[in-house]
Amino acid sequence: MASFLDPLIAFVSAHPWLAYLTLFLAALLEAVPVVGSLVPGSTIILALSALVPGGELKLWAVLAAAIAGAALGDGTAFWVGHRSQREILSVWPLKNYPAVVAQSEAFFQSRGALAVFFARFVPPIRAFVPITAGALGMPPLRFYGVNIPAILLWAMAHVLPGVFAISVLHEYFGHHHGTAKHLWVLAVLIGALVAALAIWIIRRRQGGGVIEPARPVK
Repeated sequence: MASFLDPLIAFVSAHPWLAYLTLFLAALLEAVPVVGSLVPGSTIILALSALVPGGELKLWAVLAAAIAGAALGDGTAFWVGHRSQREILSVWPLKNYPAVVAQSEAFFQSRGALAVFFARFVPPIRAFVPITAGALGMPPLRFYGVNIPAILLWAMAHVLPGVFAISVLHEYFGHHHGTAKHLWVLAVLIGALVAALAIWIIRRRQGGGVIEPARPVK
C-alpha cells in the first residue's frame, strides 16, 4: 500500500492543482443524474482530505473545490429541470431509470424543500433530486436556500473527518505522518468497498437496484 501511495502523495505535492481539479470534478459528477450514481466522489474527497494536515493540500482550497463542484452540479441539474419541466423526466437518459426517477419524485413530494437538503447526503438519490425539484416547479430561491446550506455541511462532513483523523493518528504514531495517511486512505477504501457490497446485497435481495435501467419491452 505504501509503495503505491507514496508516489501519489509526492505527485500531488508537486501538482496540487490537479488534486483540486479532481475534487471539483468528483463533486460535480456526483450531482449529474445517472453518472452521479456511478462516480465514487465521496470516496475521492474523503481520501484526498488526508493530504491536508501534511500541507500537500490547503483546507480552504479543498473545501472550496468540493463546494464549487457540488453547487455547479446541483445548480445545473436544477435549471435543466426548471426549464424543461416534467418532460425532462421522460427523456433519455432519465427515461431508462423510471424506478429511481419515481423514487426521487416521491421523496421530493413527501418532504418538500427538506428533500433537497437530505438528498445531498443520500446516494444515489442526490444525483436525481435537484433535476426533479426543478422539473416539479420548485422556486429557484427556495431551492438554493436549502441546497447551499446542505452543500456546505456535506463538504465539511466529507473533508473535516479526514483532517481530524490524520491529526489524531499523527499524534498517536508520533512523527510517522505518512503512516497516518496510509491508514486513513486504506480505511476509506475498505469502507467504500464494504458499503458498495452491502448496497449490492440489499438490491439483490430486493430484486434489483433502483439505478438499473429499465428492460426494453419486447
